[in-house]
Amino acid sequence: MKQDAEAYVKKCDKCQRYTPIPHMPSETLNPIKSLWPFAQWRIDIVGLLPIVVAQKKFLLVATDYFSKWVEAKAYTSIKDKDITKFVWKNIVYRFGIPQTIIVDNGPQFDSAAFRTFCSELKIKNLYSTPWYPQSNGQTTPRRPTAPFTLAYGMDKIIPMEIGMPTTQTAMQGQKDENQELGKHLDWEDEVRENASIRMVGYQQKTAAHYNRKARPRTFKVGTLVLRKIFENTVENRVGKLQANWEGPYIVSKASESGTYHLQKLDGTPFLRPWNVFNLKQYYQ
Repeated sequence: MKQDAEAYVKKCDKCQRYTPIPHMPSETLNPIKSLWPFAQWRIDIVGLLPIVVAQKKFLLVATDYFSKWVEAKAYTSIKDKDITKFVWKNIVYRFGIPQTIIVDNGPQFDSAAFRTFCSELKIKNLYSTPWYPQSNGQTTPRRPTAPFTLAYGMDKIIPMEIGMPTTQTAMQGQKDENQELGKHLDWEDEVRENASIRMVGYQQKTAAHYNRKARPRTFKVGTLVLRKIFENTVENRVGKLQANWEGPYIVSKASESGTYHLQKLDGTPFLRPWNVFNLKQYYQ
């Protein structure tokens, strides 16, 4: 009788739609490793920001996975042509053509113009799943080596310090700039290698701590699932009484990275994949 009651409750449609959203990780953390500066970049759009001069309320931010070097620019609105121009001027011109650019599924990134731009430059374009920022693989360690040093192979000095007898300029010396620059270039590879080792160690510790709480779950193709509701556009004025899950949908394709392609019951597919963290199995 107890098993029959559990089975009945498990298949209750209302119970499944209003059940609380779990906050435990649904898959293990797999940090993205970058072994060289400016090879992999993550690009995000930040906004809406408080309106300032020229009505600029969006920020386009690019972060290098290795050095954590940041390039940013403010816009009134951001379109695919703005992103293409930003990558060309702020990344390609300054640091060379990257191997990989990781972005979300926003229409500015998932456009024909941006895909063509990346394809022409042989840039691998990766997309993270919606509503799951952890899929970008970024972990930010406390780095004792400054991003400027990793990027340029020397400590930063502000223009005012160049002609002043400060401790930093006195130690570096200003007698022979070419000789000093050569020393820094020889030292650059060693600094980057040490920083890479520290970053890998930090990522391993972070992943071990994260994975202790993980409760992995997987779905097979054809499984019915419910998807977490983020913006309720069906029920009006329900507030906190709204359902937490919607569907059911059918899993049409599964990948090893914990993402799943879904389709409606009538066979209509969704354009973008969803992470397992935002899905749960539906019983009937």
